[in-house]
Amino acid sequence: MIDFRSGLRVCVVFIVSGVVAAAVGGAPAAADPPAAVVALGDSTASGEGAGDYEAGTRGEGGNFCHRSPAAYVHRSGLAPVSVNLACSGADTAAVRSGPGSQTARLGDLAREHRVTTVTLQVGSNDDVALTAVLAGCIQAFVDPRQGPCRDAVVAGWPARLAATVPKVEAAVADVRSVLRDAGYSDDGYVLVLLSYASPVTERMGRLHGARGCPYHRADAGWARTVALPDLSAALAGVAARSGARFLDLSRATEGREACSRDDPSVEWQRRLTVEPGALRHGHLGALGMPLVQESFHPNAAGHAAIGRCLGEFVRSGAAAASCLPTADGTLSPGRPDPAAAS
Repeated sequence: MIDFRSGLRVCVVFIVSGVVAAAVGGAPAAADPPAAVVALGDSTASGEGAGDYEAGTRGEGGNFCHRSPAAYVHRSGLAPVSVNLACSGADTAAVRSGPGSQTARLGDLAREHRVTTVTLQVGSNDDVALTAVLAGCIQAFVDPRQGPCRDAVVAGWPARLAATVPKVEAAVADVRSVLRDAGYSDDGYVLVLLSYASPVTERMGRLHGARGCPYHRADAGWARTVALPDLSAALAGVAARSGARFLDLSRATEGREACSRDDPSVEWQRRLTVEPGALRHGHLGALGMPLVQESFHPNAAGHAAIGRCLGEFVRSGAAAASCLPTADGTLSPGRPDPAAAS
């Protein structure tokens, strides 16, 4: 005969033992949140020019942020999760704290992930207004009645840089603030401030205007050797004062700028580009600037090279470096020297 009462007692003992074991630590620990690298900033950070933009950022509802899966943040290899919060056309006000801002979204993300690296590339759409400068250079090329575009910019360039600097500093401070609010210490993650690669060069072939680079060589030379290195130097100062690490990109696409090669497929910067797909997604809202906003931005190959250099720089632990072209056609973080372009 089976003694059901004895069997029941045995079952109760096993059940109670299991409950006690769980109560004293037998239950599995909660999984650690996934590590993430996050990009903040403007068009260069978003991946403008790299193509294949995320749905919802291709012009739908007027959103032309153009976040690309080929953007450098996704090519850095710095964390299992890479998140792109940057937006084409963003200035420092769009990055800074406030409802819907990039730093506000960073704060939300930092509570769900373990943010290990934040990249910030911003300032080009503030007082320095690089897009407007380039547009002025194109207009000067098309209209022979105008003088070189640099003549209209050079005198005021230092003041425009000086006005941009405190705005970038405020954006860096907001990144620090939202992460502190999310429970991070300032040394609990890496914050990298990046400058900008020159999309243009005076070293162009013949008929460069017809080939997608409608600007004077002298204007392009000033942009490559003065304007972008000056901006890099100003941003390097922001990084030094704020405790951020600094990656100088002013020479990152040197030798592969728009119209620097006979074959555009080996260049890392887009030439003047018209994107009809903007009309498909953005409809009439794409008329005007959205049709050509991919122009003079790093393409997917350029982003891949920058991403590898960024990853190597962060892992090196260096406070500052420059992404410099190497003999094998890649980029490597070297000693920073924003004034070295020549």
